[in-house]
Amino acid sequence: MSDSPKPQLRREMAELPTYKAGKKVASVNGLAAFKLSSNENAHPPLPGVLAAITKAALEINRYPDPFCGELTKAIAEKFDVSIDEVATGTGSVGVCQQIIQAIAGAGDEVMYAWRSFEAYPIITTIAGATNVAVPLTSSGQHDLAAMLAAITPKTRVIFVCTPNNPTGGIVTQQQINKFLDQVPTEILVVIDEAYVEFNCDPNAIDGIATMKAHTNVGVLRTFSKAYGLAGLRVGYFIGPKHIAEAVRKTAVPFGVSNIAQTAAVVSLENESELFERVEQVIALRTWFEGELTKLGFELPASQANFVWLPLGDRTLDFVTKSEGIAVAIRPFPGEGVRISIGEREGLERIIEFAKDFVS
Repeated sequence: MSDSPKPQLRREMAELPTYKAGKKVASVNGLAAFKLSSNENAHPPLPGVLAAITKAALEINRYPDPFCGELTKAIAEKFDVSIDEVATGTGSVGVCQQIIQAIAGAGDEVMYAWRSFEAYPIITTIAGATNVAVPLTSSGQHDLAAMLAAITPKTRVIFVCTPNNPTGGIVTQQQINKFLDQVPTEILVVIDEAYVEFNCDPNAIDGIATMKAHTNVGVLRTFSKAYGLAGLRVGYFIGPKHIAEAVRKTAVPFGVSNIAQTAAVVSLENESELFERVEQVIALRTWFEGELTKLGFELPASQANFVWLPLGDRTLDFVTKSEGIAVAIRPFPGEGVRISIGEREGLERIIEFAKDFVS
C-alpha cells in the first residue's frame, strides 16, 4: 500500500513560500513578554466596539451578509465613492488574493517591490502567475524607474505598498503621478495603504484621490492596523467598478463574519476616538526613532506603526538578544529587523541593549 501512487500537488506548491507570522516569546526571568513582531495595535478594543461585537455574537448561528452591505455603504460614504467601486474581504491580504485571482493567471505577471509585503509572492504563486519582484533602492524605497523598465506585455497587476512593509518608507504623490503617466492603462496599479493612517508626510500619496483620477488604479486598505481589528479580518478595495465587481466574485462566501462587519462599521463611527490612539502610536514611533538615532543607528524614516533596522548579517544576533529580554520582533535574516510600535516598556528594553549593535 505504501508504494501506491499518491495524490499529486500542483507543481507550484514545491516553490510556494510559507507566510511567516510574527512570533510570541515567553516571559524571561519574571519579565512580562511583549509581542512587537506583527504590527498589531497594542490598544484593546474601544468600549463601544466591544459592546457592539458582543451583541453581534448572539447571532453567530446565522450566516453573515455575504455582500457586507452595511459596511460597503459606510466605506462608500466615507470616501465619496460608489458602492459599486467597493469590495471587501478577510483583511487586506484576503482582498489582495481576490484581486490577483480576478486578474492574473498562468502566463501573467504580478509586479511588486522587494522587500515588501510577504503575501505578494505567496498569493501570486497560488494563482499560477509569475512573480516579478523589483529590488528596493539602497535606502529601502520603491524603485519606480526600475519597475517601469520591468513592465512587459504579460504584466497584469502592479502593487505599490506605501508606507512599505517592512521598511516604512513612502512613495510621494509626485512620484506616483509620474509613474502612472507611463504605466499602460490596461495594467491595474494597486496602491496598498495598509498603514496609511500612521503617515505624517504631506508629500505622501493620496490613494483615494489618485484612484479617482485614473481608470487603472485601485486602493487596498485594512481595519487590522489603525482600527485595531486584526483578529477579526476585515479589509477592502476601492477601484474601477468592473474590477471591484470581479473582486467581490472571487471572495470566499461569508468570509467576513457578522462580528467583523459590525466592528468595522462601529469603528468608522468612532474614528475620532480611534485616531487619538493613532496619534499616540505616532508619538511613540517618533520617540523610538529618535532614541535609536541617538545611539548611532541609521534607519529609514518610517510612516507606519513600525520601524526598520537594516542590520544585515547581525540580524539574528539582535533577535536572539531581544528574545532574551522577552520582546518578540520580526527578523528578516541577512537584511534587518522590523519592530512594531507597541508597548513603551518593550521598546525601552530594546533601546537598552541596542547600543551594543551600532556599527
